Amino acid sequence: MTTTHDGQNDVGSSDAAQDQTPAPAGGSTRDDAYGVLTADNDVLEGVTVTVGGGDWDDVVDTARLGEERIVVNMGPQHPSTHGVLRLILEVEGETVTEARAGIGYLHTGIEKNMEVRSWTQGVTFCTRMDYLAPIFNETVYCLGIEKMLGITEQVPERASVLRVLTMELNRIGSHAVALATGGMELGSTTMMTDGFRERDKALEILEEITGLRMNHAFVRPGGVAKDIPPGALDSIREFLPSIRSGIRDLENLSAQNPTLKQRLVGTGYLNLAGCLALGITGPVLRSTGLPNDLRKDEPYCGYETYDFDVVTRTEADNYSRLRIRLDEMYQSVDIVEQCMEKLQRLGHGPVMIDDPKIRWPSQLTLGGDGLGNSLDHIRTIMATSMEALIHHFKLVTEGFRVPAGQVYSAVESPRGELGAHLVSDGGTKPYRAHFRDPSFTNLQGVSVMCEGAQVADVVASVAALDPVMGGVDR
Repeated sequence: MTTTHDGQNDVGSSDAAQDQTPAPAGGSTRDDAYGVLTADNDVLEGVTVTVGGGDWDDVVDTARLGEERIVVNMGPQHPSTHGVLRLILEVEGETVTEARAGIGYLHTGIEKNMEVRSWTQGVTFCTRMDYLAPIFNETVYCLGIEKMLGITEQVPERASVLRVLTMELNRIGSHAVALATGGMELGSTTMMTDGFRERDKALEILEEITGLRMNHAFVRPGGVAKDIPPGALDSIREFLPSIRSGIRDLENLSAQNPTLKQRLVGTGYLNLAGCLALGITGPVLRSTGLPNDLRKDEPYCGYETYDFDVVTRTEADNYSRLRIRLDEMYQSVDIVEQCMEKLQRLGHGPVMIDDPKIRWPSQLTLGGDGLGNSLDHIRTIMATSMEALIHHFKLVTEGFRVPAGQVYSAVESPRGELGAHLVSDGGTKPYRAHFRDPSFTNLQGVSVMCEGAQVADVVASVAALDPVMGGVDR
């Protein structure tokens, strides 16, 4: 209730309420999570509301006379709510009257750490932000650096094709996790196992290409770390029919499941005006019918040369977002096939810019002790090429310099627009690096999608947003 002490209007002070407000007749009192005094048996006669000014409508709304409300911390039911996302719900019966998201529990300080690392070393930090889409983090960061260096057009075509190839494989894996965890939260353990099975297929290909399953640090300023290894294209070609079949299995398990459709159809509604007002992008925005996709609207890495469709629906509910992710996985498989055709047509060629002052002086190979410089390359720079040794020393110990200025670059990640705002003071380290992660922006939709809905619908709505807290609390 609203009480006063020392002449000041105090809303929600439990101490003041206990000291100055008499107990309701016929029942005991308690404090709820907001410190508001309520009656155990809802008998409100005798409760005094003391105010010291203000609009009466606001006072009544704050006091909530005659209402029974419960504030609960929901979860964990989603991987993001296992200690790293706090969902605070105010409920009346089974209806959610207020929903809020508490964040910050996974804060890693990645952006601040990048300020004391060279531009190239920053790749190994930002790849860990959205850990389900590491290739996208690396690419948007390197695209920004290349813009400031003025070398965007000098990046070899083969490197751009490899970036697109790995990003689309990464998109398949990320969407597979979204479907798997969403299905698990709605009671389908088969969706969980089958979804992670499909993700594992994508990770095996990424491991063969980059040497790692996650946090690849494969995309570098000026190109990529190394060319695709021999035999990798054959492996991808063998995997693609299996991946396409696995996506079809996920579609049959989810999109045609009557129980799941009852949970998703018509829930979590968020229309176009709401998405635009909150800056929400990705599948959530495309579920309103707007074909917003940076791969088409502002092409990068040669996306304008690929044939694919921007998947949209018009229902603006949780079911439409599920269908969009399924259809986008099919589109990604088509893009991967086009990438393989391009790589075969291009043949062997450079995958890094031909500028010794920027290009990392290495010839990486996959040996028994992991990925590293080939022994032949080490012998060359140590014994026969003083210039190569100097470049190697300078770039490894200090890094290259980026002209003073700032830039914003953006890519279409599995969750929407992923942007990087980079600021350089002309040195060898970023003066400032800040990322616009779509998971952070999209979480604003929790309250709009959940308030007025049932408690069970909150589970489906959070799953449909597909938040990754590594990107939120970077």
